[in-house]
Amino acid sequence: MRRSRPFLEVFACAVKEDHRFPILEVFALVFTFGVFAILDLEAYAWNGEVFAYRLVSSLWGFPLSIIFVILILKNIAYGLGSDLDKGVIQTLFSYPLTRRSILRAKLLSAVGVVLLLVVGIQVFALLLLVPDVITAHSSVVFLTYAANLCSPALLLAGLVLLLTLLLKRGGLPLVFGVVSCLAFAIISPLVTSIASATGSDLAMRIWAVIDPNLALQSYYLGTAGLPYAARTWVPSFAEVILHLVAGFLIVAVIFIVAYRYFERRLGI
Repeated sequence: MRRSRPFLEVFACAVKEDHRFPILEVFALVFTFGVFAILDLEAYAWNGEVFAYRLVSSLWGFPLSIIFVILILKNIAYGLGSDLDKGVIQTLFSYPLTRRSILRAKLLSAVGVVLLLVVGIQVFALLLLVPDVITAHSSVVFLTYAANLCSPALLLAGLVLLLTLLLKRGGLPLVFGVVSCLAFAIISPLVTSIASATGSDLAMRIWAVIDPNLALQSYYLGTAGLPYAARTWVPSFAEVILHLVAGFLIVAVIFIVAYRYFERRLGI
């Protein structure tokens, strides 16, 4: 307990700074009402796995997904960036904790708290409205959440974290993250349209490594026979898992580099 107390103190301070009243409360309220408003109950027209996929995917549409990603990026860029810029991080280094533990506490506040809130609200809504579907197709629900969280949320979080550590400030990394988030919303349908127009699935296969949800979307909606451009490429389930693993490996590498830099090369 004594060993964990410094970590909890750093985590509590980070939560206090990242989620000042009423930011988290307003965010939870908006997301709760938004989930029930956006939930695509028309997905009942389809059965089984496609139904489960469309239900969960409908919750990650604009604008809720953008709000979710921007909140995470704000927490990282301004939370950690402010500590670096104002020298607060030096005070944290005086705690009997490794630098890695300090960064872990900061990220648990910046990303973990928001992620727990969002997924908790969404899963509660799904279990409330369609409990039979969620329990029967829990693997589809898990894969859909994993694909949507991998990119752009965790991918951009890692890039903004690394950029914040390099610049030791959060303004420019936050702008980069927001612009990149909007770019993701444009690139994925653009890649699909190019594949449909050219008849080549190469662009989709490459982009699906960065955005695994494209592979998952192509698998479920393509095999369902929907009039969907992604039918240019209908991957196998093994290919979907391969792209998902590759996406998380990219995210993991970015975070590992950020951890290494914070631990060994951060000039403080």
